[in-house]
Amino acid sequence: MDWTAWLAATTVAQAMRADPWLYPIVEICHIVGFAVLVGAVALFDLRLLGCGRALPVQALAAHLLPWAVGSLLLIVPAGFLMFATQPRDFLTNPAFLLKMTLLLAAGANAAIFHLGVWRHAPGWTTSVPWPARTHALLSLLLWVGVIACGRLLAYL
Repeated sequence: MDWTAWLAATTVAQAMRADPWLYPIVEICHIVGFAVLVGAVALFDLRLLGCGRALPVQALAAHLLPWAVGSLLLIVPAGFLMFATQPRDFLTNPAFLLKMTLLLAAGANAAIFHLGVWRHAPGWTTSVPWPARTHALLSLLLWVGVIACGRLLAYL
């Protein structure tokens, strides 16, 4: 038995498929978590791009980061539960594969940002340097792509 068949046969995957309310409830949790995550990321990215210049960048980051991290605690398990219901179908869906690729790219972009240019953020008192703005623009584009792919899952 391959791992996708094993996963689809687990008790939790069977429960997700059998109960008419369980999948929609988990999906709502996933979407709410996603809205909080993308909202926090988008607000921070827009600040880096020059919106809301009265807000100190580091103070905004300190406020938004816990929301972004906390939302992952909702998104990841919910996404895994939905994936478990039909893993083989998800793995053959081009929208799912592109969504996962874009998620990895968004994560890599955030990691490179935080390990690189973000270390100079205390000096960003008047303006944000172009490398940080480039990361922010790329981040926004990647997250829009992730959202689009998430919506296209049901149609491809």
